[in-house]
Formats: sequence, structure tokens, C-alpha cells
Amino acid sequence: MVNRPVVLVHGWGGSFESTWRSSGLVDLLTDIGREVIGVDLLGHGSAPRPHDPNDYSDLTARILDTIGDRPVDAVGFSLGAMTLLRTAIEQPSSFGKLVLAGIGKNVIEPRDEVAHERLVAALEGRGDPDDNIGRLFVQYADSTGNDRVALTAIMKRPSQPFDPEKFRRVSAETLVVIGDKDFAGPGDPLAAALPNARLVTLRNCDHFATTENFGFFDAVLDFLAN
Repeated sequence: MVNRPVVLVHGWGGSFESTWRSSGLVDLLTDIGREVIGVDLLGHGSAPRPHDPNDYSDLTARILDTIGDRPVDAVGFSLGAMTLLRTAIEQPSSFGKLVLAGIGKNVIEPRDEVAHERLVAALEGRGDPDDNIGRLFVQYADSTGNDRVALTAIMKRPSQPFDPEKFRRVSAETLVVIGDKDFAGPGDPLAAALPNARLVTLRNCDHFATTENFGFFDAVLDFLAN
């Protein structure tokens, strides 16, 4: 087995510390002898937090800077998984194995602009108070240490639709992990579009519970260990 470092990339509103260390995944990977490298995406955690949406037009830079010239394995959730997918399209030789969690059909089909605007409205304080998803996003944005203006700017960054034809550039062995109650799913279209991917669907799991789901931990550890 090639023992590459494992890069962990959080989702929108998270950070390396709040998503991966607090969930215990860092310790689990360390226990099986893997070196762990954390990345905080622009606007999150220890990274700079600009308030101009245009500053977030390319989120891959911090991952590419971290990887350098060495091959790595990587685990990403939601926005982190999308950013890893873009990085693997641009620089496929950098990755041995990829885990893409909390994404699926949402990166294949055009973005639902009405739903997206509802989230932006909620973050800007002009949303529907009965919108449960909007309230959850506001809750994440207002978590300790977060900058809601920066996180809103990320949501308002220039639209970046994926070209599924480019998924064929991804050479890494890939695991798509998504809950059966995740609004980003199902995961089948994404797994089918990638050249070397398989799918694990977590039972009775929604988007926000993914990174603390025991089935997620088991899938990641088994995938990276074999």
C-alpha cells in the first residue's frame, strides 16, 4: 500500500478544526498510520476572509499550494468535495485516491437558481423564516469563529458550473459518499460520470450529518486502507 498523506477539505461554513478534528476523523486516520494535512478554504478557519464575491472565483489555489508536487489522497465534503473535484480535473496526477462526500446530482445538473437565491436571502437577513434549510445555513454561518459576510460572498461568487465531459480527466480512484436524505443527491450520476468511482450511500443520513456519520468513517477508512 502506498502511504500518501491525506488532505482533508471541509465544507461551506466549516474548517479543518471544526469539521475534521472535532469529528474524530483526524485521530482515526492517524491511528492507521496516515499523515493528515488540513486545508482551510478561502473565507474559512485560518484562511483570509475577503468580502468581495469575485475573490472566490477560484477556490482551488489553497489546495494546490498545499499539495505542491507530491501525490496525495484527499477527502472533501460538500464545497470541499466540489473544490477537490475541480483540482483533480486541473491536476489529476496529484491524487491517488479521492473521497467526495456530500455531492452528487447537484454537480451534474444545472444549479437551482431559485433555491440558491433563497439561501443568499436567508444569509442576508431577508429570507423566509419558515425555510428550514435557510435557517440551517444561517446557523452554520453564525457558528463561533465564522464571518457571515465572507461566507455569503462565497455563495454569491461567480457561477461555476461543472462540465461533466471533463470528469474523464480525473484519474484517481474515487469514492462518492452521500446520505440517502441529502439534498445534493443521489450520488449515482456523479459516480457514473467519473472514470474510476464507486458509490456508498449512507442510510437515514442528511447532508449536515455526513461528516459525523459512523458509516462515513467506515467507508473512508476502508477505502484509504485498501
